[in-house]
Amino acid sequence: MVQANTVAEAFLTLASSYGAAPKAGGQTEMLLRLATGFVISFATALVLLGGMKRIGSVAEKLVPAMSLIYIAGTLIIIFLNIGKITDVLSLIVTSAFAPKAVLGGTLGVGISQALRFGIGRGVFSNEAGLGSSPIAHAATSEEDPVKQGLFGIFEVFADTIVMCTLTALAVLMSGVHIPFGQSAGAELTISAFGTAFGGRLSAIFIAIELALFAVSSILSWALYGSRCAEYIFGTRILTLYKAIFVVFIIIGAGLKMSLAWDIADTLNGLMAIPNLIAIIGLSGVVASMTKEHFDREKK
Repeated sequence: MVQANTVAEAFLTLASSYGAAPKAGGQTEMLLRLATGFVISFATALVLLGGMKRIGSVAEKLVPAMSLIYIAGTLIIIFLNIGKITDVLSLIVTSAFAPKAVLGGTLGVGISQALRFGIGRGVFSNEAGLGSSPIAHAATSEEDPVKQGLFGIFEVFADTIVMCTLTALAVLMSGVHIPFGQSAGAELTISAFGTAFGGRLSAIFIAIELALFAVSSILSWALYGSRCAEYIFGTRILTLYKAIFVVFIIIGAGLKMSLAWDIADTLNGLMAIPNLIAIIGLSGVVASMTKEHFDREKK
């Protein structure tokens, strides 16, 4: 739902860049949101129902290429504003631990909110601790669980430390207005890219990027959900599950962004609780297998 909602926001911003900004909350905006949801749900349904098998092979080549192009774009913005790097890094640290807008006895509340949103967005980005990505990692041909676990650690590093940090630096160093205290979506990234590449080109670029990443993420979550539904109810439930899944893509595109994120954060939290309990219970096994793995590597 969040992926579809984010793509819808990007296309609304794209429409605005061409002077066709729909009225907030109006019928035109809702139609554009639903149209975006229908297109994404249709593409997803084609894959889930067994059609257009080539989409997977195309995405396999296209998504890494788009990732590299996105990284290159953020680096251009950063180097164009390289003189601001020290001030921006300082701003990140001071804003996280001493928000200027928070005074006196509410300081703790401000820090807790910064941590809450930081952790929530980070977990949504990299799935660390949710127990979902192991479904994909378990399907690999790698037989050493420790080595596959290290791939999982690198995955989190690349996604959060590299991609998200580059995005943050590009936004902050570009000098665009940031609506602090409000939910910020694709329009903020588009504004940042617009300082280097122009508003329209940036809107098109980010909209396409988000659509590609969103569809690949949606398909991944469809796989996770299908495996879990199959485990609980058996294969007979899969067609119904996929149909419900596709419908929720359309619903997600039509939601307010803040509501979509609140739902996602709540469900992620509920998913993390049993998984983290299991991780604590298995920590001894993990430590033992990790030690054995590196002992073998030394020999």
